[in-house]
Amino acid sequence: MRNFVSKIFGMLANFHFPSKLQNFINKQYIKAFNIDMSEFKSIENYKSLNELFTRSLIKQRDFSDLRNDFISPSDGMIFECGKSESFKAFSIKGREYDIKELLGELAPQKKQNFEYANIYLSPKDYHHYHAPCDISVLSALYIPADLYSVTAKVLLKIPRVYERNERVILKCKMANDALLWLVFVGALNVGKMKFDFDDRIKTNAKNRQISKYDYENLKIKKGEHLGNFELGSTIVIIAENESLKFSCNHGESIKFGQNLAKISNL
Repeated sequence: MRNFVSKIFGMLANFHFPSKLQNFINKQYIKAFNIDMSEFKSIENYKSLNELFTRSLIKQRDFSDLRNDFISPSDGMIFECGKSESFKAFSIKGREYDIKELLGELAPQKKQNFEYANIYLSPKDYHHYHAPCDISVLSALYIPADLYSVTAKVLLKIPRVYERNERVILKCKMANDALLWLVFVGALNVGKMKFDFDDRIKTNAKNRQISKYDYENLKIKKGEHLGNFELGSTIVIIAENESLKFSCNHGESIKFGQNLAKISNL
């Protein structure tokens, strides 16, 4: 039912209402979520609510060009960050999730610890995502599943939402040769995630089958555009033990381009 609701919401969000009505809808949405539009085009440029959701920056943000600076891939709030133990990490306030289950067949088979951070994107946030460092994308895995909300309230109420929700996992290699997983988690009213480098990745689609794609020589530079959510959701960052040193804190609001961690051994 949640997937169906998300599809219906998506249809309404993509509908082009008459310009005066659409401008009114856009104004109400901006007001309701207290959105800062200073980095974006004015509201009359968005012909549907989805165009407003997926608004692009007028100007690229500045970010560090130092090789060992790992930047935030998106706007959002840090729900948790830290070190996992035996494939266990926390989504929020002591609520565990299983990294092996989250990553599916892209997960390492050997038990190990990881560095991780969970970034929650709210309806007010910029909904695009970018490469947090220079990466080689090795594989992408699409796992169709449920579409629970990923708000703090729901994470506290329902166990293991991240593993239960639809998601796309990118398995990457960083410049220090350590593995990095970027997990894009779908949510209620967030039926679609898009990726610039592969339009075969179709989320919340009719063909709901696990799909894996492997790549050779797919290199993406830090800050380059990867894709976007339609509305908000969560990005989970998972790195091999000691390969990243996160500098973020629980409850911290962050912006795409802000330094999030240091890459070790560079």
